[in-house]
Amino acid sequence: MQEIATGYGLIEGPVWDPAKGLYFSDVMNGGVFLLDRADKVTLAVPKRRGIGGMALHADGGLVVGGRDIVHVRPGVEGSTTLLAASDTPGGIGFNDLTTDAAGRIYVGSLAFRVFGGDTPKPGHLHLIDLDGSKRTISDGVMLTNGLGVSPDGKRLYHCDARAEIVRVYDVAADGSVGPWRVFASMGAGHVPDGMKVAADSSVWVADAHGGRVAVFNPDGSHRKDLAVPLPMVTSLCFAGDDMRDLYVVTGSRGGPKENCGTVFRVRADVPGLPLAPARTKV
Repeated sequence: MQEIATGYGLIEGPVWDPAKGLYFSDVMNGGVFLLDRADKVTLAVPKRRGIGGMALHADGGLVVGGRDIVHVRPGVEGSTTLLAASDTPGGIGFNDLTTDAAGRIYVGSLAFRVFGGDTPKPGHLHLIDLDGSKRTISDGVMLTNGLGVSPDGKRLYHCDARAEIVRVYDVAADGSVGPWRVFASMGAGHVPDGMKVAADSSVWVADAHGGRVAVFNPDGSHRKDLAVPLPMVTSLCFAGDDMRDLYVVTGSRGGPKENCGTVFRVRADVPGLPLAPARTKV
């Protein structure tokens, strides 16, 4: 596994832009960064902290999480709020997010400060539709994390880090979901963080306490583990012209120094599923 960039506090939200490269955020120190195709890193969006998830927008901007879900344009000041914490039941912010093929946005809300010592409270799952309308479509998520849609669009996967499971929902034509069920269990002490879905319908999950990416078959059975050099594996992203460049990102916890969050790259044995850009009204 090749080390591409390092020196960050807690890397999250990797998203591949075929035209520009890999965007990623530093949750603790702030900023959205762009790793271009020559492996050069530049600052794309300054200062903004707490971004746990990102997606491209069809208009060329980015959808980013944090206290609110907002639309930003790299190099342009200001942002447009798509979903505010005050719009959600008991919400104080948002973590990871994903899009479906139509460009709707699925995002999970947080009801407690994860790093603030608060008593854990369950959050919710929300849908931002193409016309900009918002719906709460599921609840009881103790610590919402990675989200991903199956290649046929009929399933939504959703990590609950405190429950140590990956949920799965059946998705209706309008984007709403049915009752959740357990897709896979990470095992005691293993924390599902970011995720991506591959073209063969396998589900690839970052293990924030386990130094690995856990890969699950479409039926939820465990296929294999991909070892990562640092223990706090936070997310991943398929990339490249053939979607087989797998970027794996980490935080610093358990590492050799305070700011050792790293972007790694390795070739995957299957191509990833391209993430459609958001097409929600801005």
